[in-house]
Amino acid sequence: MLAGELYRPDAELAADQTAAEHWMARYNASGASSGAELHALLSARFRKVGKDAVIRPPFFCDYGSNISLGDGVFLNFNCVILDVVEVVIGDRTQIGPAVQIYTADHPRDAATRRAGLEFGRPIRIGSDVWIGGGAIILPGVTIGDGALVGAGSVVTRDVAPGATVAGNPARPRQA
Repeated sequence: MLAGELYRPDAELAADQTAAEHWMARYNASGASSGAELHALLSARFRKVGKDAVIRPPFFCDYGSNISLGDGVFLNFNCVILDVVEVVIGDRTQIGPAVQIYTADHPRDAATRRAGLEFGRPIRIGSDVWIGGGAIILPGVTIGDGALVGAGSVVTRDVAPGATVAGNPARPRQA
């Protein structure tokens, strides 16, 4: 799964997802907790959580263990990260409410899908990126440092460092 190769969900993955569901229930019920308590909860589940990283609950993910957050990262309410493979978010990146980040993908061939096979493609979001509310980041996308993604955009391709993209599909815009 982590190598991006085809896999079939099994009992071990189901157990990992169940553990993540229990973690999300605790995290999402902890709205009144201090910043330090929320950071500790994130650190208990995620691969890496940088200094002063914040995710405002509610938050949803597949596993959590494939997510790395840099220093000062901020995710607003209602974000979803399908992390069947690695998701890396760089320092000081800000992500608006209801943003969805999808690494999970499915074969284009119907017979392969029917066989229950899946795969994932990693997502890398650079430092100092701003992603507007409701944006969707599709599998395999890299967003370069300092880029801006407009609210409601569907990002289907890599975004160059410093670029501004918007729309469905997201296309370069003049800043």
